[in-house]
Amino acid sequence: MKNLIGILIVFLIIIGCSTSKPNVATAEKPKTGGNDTIKIVNEELEYEVIIIEPGFDFWLASTAYPRGYLSQSYMETKNYQYVLEWNNRVRQPQIYSPNLYEMTIDYSPHINYGYEVNYLIYNYMIFFQNKYNQSLYGRVPPR
Repeated sequence: MKNLIGILIVFLIIIGCSTSKPNVATAEKPKTGGNDTIKIVNEELEYEVIIIEPGFDFWLASTAYPRGYLSQSYMETKNYQYVLEWNNRVRQPQIYSPNLYEMTIDYSPHINYGYEVNYLIYNYMIFFQNKYNQSLYGRVPPR
């Protein structure tokens, strides 16, 4: 716990997803703050994604694949696998650090969150695995 004083841990939340409205194409572009906060809000579908992680904003702009490089279906598949393992680790704080895995992620493969949400979740998962030397599922791209 002493190691993480002063470090903001990830708060990645998808709240209140509605299966009756399957398309998220109208989601706002991410808003970035000066403190490495990325936020996407779609009031119509009542969801919000917030990523707070030092260095992620810079990494996203400098290292991540550009938007359009990966298909949405590829990222959806990887995100679902990553989120399953992430949530398993949240539920096992005696094995996995609760400082890294603080809260579950509500992500359904049956909801179309749109490209931007999947892009940010996918890239955050890659960033997280590389930064904290974790492997959530399969080979982690060394970016």
